[in-house]
Amino acid sequence: MLESKVIVIKIGSNVLTQSNGMPDLDRMQHLVAQIQGLISSGKKVVLVSSGAVAFGRQSISLAEKLNPVIKKQIWASTGQIRLINQYQQLFENLNQPIAQILVTKEDFRDRKHYLNMKNCIEALLQQGILPIINENDTVTITELMFTDNDELASLTAAMVNADTLMLLTNVDGIFTGNPHEPGSQLIEKVAYSMPEVSAYISATKSSFGRGGMLTKYTMAKKSADLGIQVIIANGKRVGVLDEFTAKTLRCTWFEPQKVKNAPKKWLAHGAQYYKGEITINEGAKISLTSSVIRSLLPIGITRIEGEFSKGDILLLCDEKGKKIGLGRAEYASKYALERMGQKNQKPLIHYDYLYLFDHE
Repeated sequence: MLESKVIVIKIGSNVLTQSNGMPDLDRMQHLVAQIQGLISSGKKVVLVSSGAVAFGRQSISLAEKLNPVIKKQIWASTGQIRLINQYQQLFENLNQPIAQILVTKEDFRDRKHYLNMKNCIEALLQQGILPIINENDTVTITELMFTDNDELASLTAAMVNADTLMLLTNVDGIFTGNPHEPGSQLIEKVAYSMPEVSAYISATKSSFGRGGMLTKYTMAKKSADLGIQVIIANGKRVGVLDEFTAKTLRCTWFEPQKVKNAPKKWLAHGAQYYKGEITINEGAKISLTSSVIRSLLPIGITRIEGEFSKGDILLLCDEKGKKIGLGRAEYASKYALERMGQKNQKPLIHYDYLYLFDHE
């Protein structure tokens, strides 16, 4: 494990929920004390916490036949107050100020909005205030939901330039089989050069959360590719964060790659936000994926789909339809169509705003 200065910690629903569905306040208190320990040692921490629905379910009983989306919105909105109040009380006892930030996917789509949010979180951290982030479930409809809080934590880690992302769940990490079956072994390190380990992962979702281990693995790989070390560990383990500090934690650790620049970190998570699709020819593909730094010029573009404005995210595909990467448009689709296939034109996507998928 590498040294860390800025850590995003995601606490899953199953960590903060007892087997009977009630909130686990003892576990919460135990984790709060350890988070405070990290902050006291000089580390900057951002907390992404699930658990609002569990707190809501505890306090409000709803009819079985009620629409499940409405139920979740009611529990999330009433439970969020209880969840944040519980954190407020526990951190206040340790003289640690906190702030609540509720976000939707839309907040990450627009670069300007994204930078406003980033600046707010960084200002809180500079003042020694712990930001606690959660999805604004009340206003979010299915299509705009984060896959779960693992995705939100991964986006947040990229946004605040964290060097460490810790996903706390109810198992020690990724195993070579079902974690509860004898013979299953913990995969302690996922190196960049390792063969795919997703084959081992059960697609089963946790009883109180929205995502499963497969989501965690996908988000962890993406974060590691951006230069963030990722740890999947057991949040129900006594002293889990103390063991992390002591580098004795039993967990799955994802080896980080070279740190990508901030715009590329923003683009890396833009696969669901793109406004236009750009098809490029083989020459442009070879040029972009070579070791030489190059921007995308109109001469290499063979097709443009969708309407977009300057600043929107674009998806790049080769002529076989394979997705190559994502980029930010330097000008609108109207001008892009006029310049398509022409020489001596301004790049549609500048290298600094180009994120290529893995082509190993």
